[in-house]
Amino acid sequence: MKVLVTGHLGYLGSEMVPVLQSRGHDVIGLDTDLFGNCDFHGTPVDVPTLNIDMRDVTAADLTGLDIDAVIHLAALSNDPLSDLDPQLTYDINLDASVSLAEAAKASGVQRFLFSSSCSLYGKGGDAELDENAEFNPVTPYGESKVRVEQALHTLACDSFSPVYLRNATAYGLSRRLRADIVVNNLVAHAATSGKILMESDGTPWRPLVHVLDIADAFAAVLDAPAETIHDQAFNVGRAGENYQVRQIADIVADVVPDCALGFGMHASPDIRDYRVDFSKIHRMVPGYQPQWTVRRGVEQLWAAYRQGGMTADMFAGPSYIRLREIQRLCAADAVGPDLRWSAA
Repeated sequence: MKVLVTGHLGYLGSEMVPVLQSRGHDVIGLDTDLFGNCDFHGTPVDVPTLNIDMRDVTAADLTGLDIDAVIHLAALSNDPLSDLDPQLTYDINLDASVSLAEAAKASGVQRFLFSSSCSLYGKGGDAELDENAEFNPVTPYGESKVRVEQALHTLACDSFSPVYLRNATAYGLSRRLRADIVVNNLVAHAATSGKILMESDGTPWRPLVHVLDIADAFAAVLDAPAETIHDQAFNVGRAGENYQVRQIADIVADVVPDCALGFGMHASPDIRDYRVDFSKIHRMVPGYQPQWTVRRGVEQLWAAYRQGGMTADMFAGPSYIRLREIQRLCAADAVGPDLRWSAA
């Protein structure tokens, strides 16, 4: 297939592109490369790229490219970025996503794989939630995912097949590293300070999935028969990979030597608290074969941080924390408050 991947230069996209290529797909990217300063483990694979802000994409931009499928990853990626300006989250994650889907449908694209999130379950408690669970988002990020899924459902038809991949919380090494997600963050703290620093009281549940297993899920859904995945939601993760944050910290302490557990100054209970059932994707998408556990991912990160020379100054800097990098770009007038690149 010829596949357009939005956000192909990001944390997830930079690892997904080579996975798709390894399965014989022809990849085109769409990304304004806000995080070009965030390389850690190599550089993203070079593919033909539409250098268009996704808020500006029209059917005319896609017509004639013979695109079979869109994998839509591009978004403001976490809650701290949403807090920067909640309206931007709705402008980019919601309105632009729906507009992109409409443009894709109008241009003849048949499949639209949307990178949704288990965060739309919000405060779910101790029960493992399947795809029929009620939505209970507690942030603009989570709400935007709910509303995009609902909008895409109205676009579904015989010639346009949307799929909603609700990723668990990602972790693991990437060419475009993020250290602002829980597993990567805890390991980075341990590697650079000798401390495992928790920003919550350690009790919230999180479903977790390695970045490469997410890439594998999208590739498997892309290859699945359309009738089995049409207008379906799938929780993306691996059975047994729901953890309380304190359990993650214990794994980090077991892998990284001589670490002391500590709590941030404002550590408190986190209202984001949910466990997830992943059986549907295993049942309906047999090509999906997740390989990673959190322990293996912690071992991977610990080795990579040592090999890559991760220091406390590097970790405290902007490169691997998305909010800090956006703030740096804004302070330098490289991007405006709307997160568009300045004309200069």
